[in-house]
Amino acid sequence: MRRHWVYGVLAVELAAVLVFAVMYDSLDFRIYMLGGRAIEDGSRLYLEQLAAHWYTNTPFMAALFIPLSALPLTVVRVAWQLASVAAFSWACVSSLRLAGYRTTRRTVATAVVAGMLLQPMWQSIFLGQVNMFLMALVMADVWRVARGRPAGIGIGIAAAIKITPAIFVVLLLVTGRIKAAVTASVTFAVCSLAAFAIAPDASRLYWRHTFYDTSRVGVTYISNQSPFGAAARIMKGVDNVGGWYQAVPLTAAVLGLTLAVFWARRNDWLSAAAVTGATGLLVSPISWAHHWVWVAPALLVLLRNGSRVIAGCGYVLFVLSPLWWTPHGGVPMQYGFHGPLTMVANCYLVAGVCFLVYMASRLRNRPGAVAPEPLPEPEARRPALA
Repeated sequence: MRRHWVYGVLAVELAAVLVFAVMYDSLDFRIYMLGGRAIEDGSRLYLEQLAAHWYTNTPFMAALFIPLSALPLTVVRVAWQLASVAAFSWACVSSLRLAGYRTTRRTVATAVVAGMLLQPMWQSIFLGQVNMFLMALVMADVWRVARGRPAGIGIGIAAAIKITPAIFVVLLLVTGRIKAAVTASVTFAVCSLAAFAIAPDASRLYWRHTFYDTSRVGVTYISNQSPFGAAARIMKGVDNVGGWYQAVPLTAAVLGLTLAVFWARRNDWLSAAAVTGATGLLVSPISWAHHWVWVAPALLVLLRNGSRVIAGCGYVLFVLSPLWWTPHGGVPMQYGFHGPLTMVANCYLVAGVCFLVYMASRLRNRPGAVAPEPLPEPEARRPALA
């Protein structure tokens, strides 16, 4: 009976998500729903605030919510939150497969139970965010690429929903998966053109102006764990970050994608995906704490490599999320450099950089020279999930 404790914990987590979805009006999900109602009304989607916040996602994302916005909010929210957990479960399945393990029920349940305790995951549920859907789409495509199967549609859809996954299109391109890169690009274009056909005014406004405008969000808010967010806090405002900063995302993109290419050449697509996910978070000017769902495949890479202590420290960091313990909300101590306090305030960013450094150092090992650490249910020991 003790072997099946994980299913009991999973049931508790699912019950908690269900009760929460019924009781709590998640802000970001409400904005998604309002966006579905506003997109067909000229440019109102991007000219007026929805629920006292600007709509910052793509027109395609809003178009997806047109049919949903006609349904009762609570019913759709419950379905969305449960589907988010299902999407995360599928992302875990893809990641475990890429790591070389069969996806038995117990292994997947354990991964989901542990993963849902990570702050980016539960905050995505708290806000009703789309992040876990995006990771599921991307990881499913990466698994298909690793198997030599046609791929690109999932990545293209994810990029059309929220631009940041487009870095995986670049990964496909630089690793020589040209057909998959073209498929992803065409999918992105088709989705964007479909949104344009539905809402031409909103689409023109988004791609000409809103897409580039970071003033519509609070760049210095502590949840923004991008290098740009950290620089803006340390230098006491966005206007104090000089033109030199343009070199930071460019350098991060070049180094991160180069590192991902090396891992892809070793046919380690889990590492390539984790590195690319972390790189995307460093390149984007806005990387909210709930965007850091890519910690899940990164932790799996660490565990598979036998780096249990590092993985444990990373897991604790993203469960406790100490950035929220530091001064924030506009208080004076949030700004400027305060030594260790500033490092804690930007701990996700620091962890992301450290992960890329770790992955670069691992390249010194010859391919196959170090056997990966087995997970509880490796491929050779247990039957596959039916």
